[in-house]
Amino acid sequence: MKLISSPTTPFGRKVRIVLLEKKIPFQLELDIPWNPDSKVGQANPLGKVPVLVLKDGETLYDSRVIVEYLEHLSPVGHLLPQEADNRIAVRKIEALADGMTDAAALIYLENKRAEAQRSKDWITRQETKVFRALEALAEELGEHVHFIGGKFSLADIATGCALGYLDFRFPHIEWRTAHPNLARFAAKLAERKSFKETVPVAA
Repeated sequence: MKLISSPTTPFGRKVRIVLLEKKIPFQLELDIPWNPDSKVGQANPLGKVPVLVLKDGETLYDSRVIVEYLEHLSPVGHLLPQEADNRIAVRKIEALADGMTDAAALIYLENKRAEAQRSKDWITRQETKVFRALEALAEELGEHVHFIGGKFSLADIATGCALGYLDFRFPHIEWRTAHPNLARFAAKLAERKSFKETVPVAA
């Protein structure tokens, strides 16, 4: 099994953490979709990472689809609850965290454009999404250690990756000061081996 990802994508990091937590062996192939020599488009028509290449050559893409497959592949370290209400609750937090990451990524890409071509209104709109998502995540977490059912789950992984992406691309955002419960949550996650091994690095 091979995972095609880049060193910086938070969605690729999410999948890598799931693979590590579930102790599923895999080969990591680094590929940056923006590079002219990228081969990602051959594995995913959308030209995006992560992509999971199975033993028979079939490919899976979009981190949520990959995670769903991995959850069923191995019984080790279940990250999605079997009980329907809790499972939906985990998926809701994942969607919120992923949506915040999407908005942050759009800001990053817009800021890479020539200054004269940037849309301040577009950036402001995405920033609003980020700050609202942070508030919602902080409210959902409250003073708990984990988001759902008192157990480590995909909700925690997705949120940890989203917060890590903010640290990586937007270190000036003081989300820890605004939301100390998320700060404590992130600090606890940072102690896990799977998070230590997947810290994003500049490509």
